[in-house]
Amino acid sequence: MNIVLFRDSRVRVMETTVTNAEKYFGQFCSLLAAYTRKTARLRDKADQLVKQLIDFANTENPEMRAAMRNFAEDLAKVQDYRQAQVERLETKVINPLKLYGTQIKQTRAETSVQRASVDASHTTQQLEETVDAFQKQKLKDLQKIFSDFVTIEMVFHAKAVEVYSSAFQTLENYDLEGDLEDFRAKMRGVYGHYEARPLTDTTPSTALPWSLPYQSAQSTIRSQRKEEEASEDDSAEEDPVEDLRRQGRDSSNRMRTAQSEK
Repeated sequence: MNIVLFRDSRVRVMETTVTNAEKYFGQFCSLLAAYTRKTARLRDKADQLVKQLIDFANTENPEMRAAMRNFAEDLAKVQDYRQAQVERLETKVINPLKLYGTQIKQTRAETSVQRASVDASHTTQQLEETVDAFQKQKLKDLQKIFSDFVTIEMVFHAKAVEVYSSAFQTLENYDLEGDLEDFRAKMRGVYGHYEARPLTDTTPSTALPWSLPYQSAQSTIRSQRKEEEASEDDSAEEDPVEDLRRQGRDSSNRMRTAQSEK
């Protein structure tokens, strides 16, 4: 009686081994397949971001346009690596786990037949050999599948860090002041163009700095920036906008004087 109980206990252990493999390998397959799909969706969203960055860059001044285009190129490279990551996950992780379902079913069929034979012959040797071989192969496969998973992830992240470092430097090197100078010069040039009409009896406004001619505004900005660079630590430095306003008032006074002389 004890022999029979011992034999049944060993059989249950072997059956549990196959059942657990079927359960958990199925869950691994489902979760890692979802992981891979989400990675693919992340790649798609990042591709959309790249497109939007390029569209935005085309509306900006030269420095920002160049920075955003370079930044977008780096993000696009990361998505190329992410695409390779998705393909490798499918090939080296998902597909082996899918195939494992078939292997488990085949092992379960074999153990069922051998279980019937055990009941008849009172021996478990053949069943033990089958389950032992299954367990050995299962552990080896599990080791390889997750080693491949980690390797794929490490390769992607190593490449991504390299490209993201380049993207970070692109943003760090962006010349914000240069773009602002270009933007302000263009604004003043546009307003100056609209106000550069023949003078009648209308007195120009002295409250806006935009009444300065384009070249005068450009020269004022350049000289102002030189003064700022030469006296960075001078807390009493004049406000550049107020300086432009003062020059605008001086220019208006000169115009009034010229008109009165006539």
